[in-house]
This record gives sequence, C-alpha cells and structure tokens, in this order.
Amino acid sequence: MFRTMDYQDLMSHYAQGSDVLVKALKGVSDAQLDEVPIPDTWSIRQIVCHLADAEIVYADRMKRVLVDDNPTVLEWSPDKSVEDAFCRHRKIDNELTVIASIRRHMISILQHQEVEIWQRTAVHSLEGPMTLETLLERIVEHVPHHCRFIEQKRAAFEKA
Repeated sequence: MFRTMDYQDLMSHYAQGSDVLVKALKGVSDAQLDEVPIPDTWSIRQIVCHLADAEIVYADRMKRVLVDDNPTVLEWSPDKSVEDAFCRHRKIDNELTVIASIRRHMISILQHQEVEIWQRTAVHSLEGPMTLETLLERIVEHVPHHCRFIEQKRAAFEKA
C-alpha cells in the first residue's frame, strides 16, 4: 500500500483518482456500459456507480474520524448497493462528477490536517479499529482496483 509515502503523496494519488477512472472509460460506448461480457460480474455502469457510492461512504467515514472520538462506522454491502441503487438509470457523467467533486472537497479538508490526525481511529462494525490513514489508503486504491475490471471488460469486448 502507501505506508512508505508521506500524506501529501497519498493525497496526490487520491486527487488523481477521478482522472484515472476517466482514462479507463475513454472509448467505451454507451452500449458497452451496460453489457456484461464476463459472466457474473458487474457492468461498467455498475462499477462506476459503485465507485461514486463508495466515495460518499468513505467521505462520511473520514469526516466522522476527523470530528468524532472513535466513531463507529457501519459495514456497507457493495453488492446490495449496486443491485438496489438504480444503476441502470444513472448517467455516467453525473457519477464521474460525484467522484471528482467529493475528492476535491475532501482534499480541501485533509490537506490542512496535522500529522497526528492521520492516526485517529474509527471502529468498523466488522473489521474493528481503522485509522484515517487506512481509510484514505483504501479509497485511493479503490479506483485502480476497479479500473482493472473495466480493462478486463474492454478486452472481452475486443475479443467478441
């Protein structure tokens, strides 16, 4: 992960996440957004909606760590979220705007924090104690993680 990086580097990677996603989506057609070329996986639209939803969840978690003493953060089911979040009707441009906006918003808050704030914790309902640093590391890696799945789908479209 990013343990060896300083917080400015970590935030720089966080800030670049929406651009990484936009690049991964370049050239994907509207029809391909909802296709499922690999059985039992999410469509590209579902992936992007999931990423936008996760940004909201993680921004809330990080803010709670900043303002509350050891808050409890609840488990969030990505699979249930994708099924129940009306992804098919959500516009990709809106989802990308959510991701970029939340990241800009959070960077404006996080960049002014003292070093010791990064070790403040929340208690995850399933995973236990989790630092602000860990929360940011997880959301930083979230977009590249899912971009790999987008690339797999793009490769499957080319083979078809």
